[in-house]
Amino acid sequence: MRNIEIDQFSGFCFGVVNAIRKVEDKLQESDSFYCLGDIVHNTIEVERLRNKGLKTLTHEEMAQLRNTSVLFRAHGEPPSTYELAKQNHIEVVDATCPVVLNLQKRIKRIYEERKDEQIQLLIFGKSGHAEVNGLVGQTNNTAIVIEKKEDLDKLDFGKAIVMFSQTTKSKAAYMELVEMIQARIERPELFEYHNTICQQFGNRMPKIKEFASAHDCIIFVSDAKSSNGKALFKACEEVNPASHFVSGPQDVEAAWIEGKNNIG
Repeated sequence: MRNIEIDQFSGFCFGVVNAIRKVEDKLQESDSFYCLGDIVHNTIEVERLRNKGLKTLTHEEMAQLRNTSVLFRAHGEPPSTYELAKQNHIEVVDATCPVVLNLQKRIKRIYEERKDEQIQLLIFGKSGHAEVNGLVGQTNNTAIVIEKKEDLDKLDFGKAIVMFSQTTKSKAAYMELVEMIQARIERPELFEYHNTICQQFGNRMPKIKEFASAHDCIIFVSDAKSSNGKALFKACEEVNPASHFVSGPQDVEAAWIEGKNNIG
């Protein structure tokens, strides 16, 4: 008999759930409401909320608005976006994830305290990602985004380096970069790093590997645009080659589950 089990930890993180709840509350008060950028990298959920009246804006479109309300999603925004909202008399419904908000404050504090030292403030993350844009904005756009080990070549290892991570990056990949910097820095005291990966996201990695290992086949449901989804799927693949990424029922192939009795 075939057994199909849904991972008890599946679903959106608490930051995204909070943002969606804020949107739904607003849409109970009004027929329409604005969100700056896709509220979540999930086409099905974005479409569901659009049908309820949510309108997704670009930053350029927001610049044309006056005297309205706009939700800032869980990824966070740079200070310049808040300033634009203030200038245009836009009420900000702030759904920035508390973990991201705390990281923004930490980066801003270190930048303000040490900018006269001309430190190199690094952010390990995906260049252009909404969260990373918000983090870089805390440093007056002076932070250096590191995506891969080759990016380390742009650093001056004779000057102070302070390093942070996007909240949804791999801890193993982050620590690999940390060790590379430690090996190249001229004096150990010139380098400090902060583990700023979201604990909820970080804890998902070992749990999802355990779940994937316990099943004959994994059907991993996520949007192709989701950075989190891609990272978690990679973790599944590492322990279970019979893992398959789908964005909807139309992507599932019957051959995947032939002869498989325990499907996750």
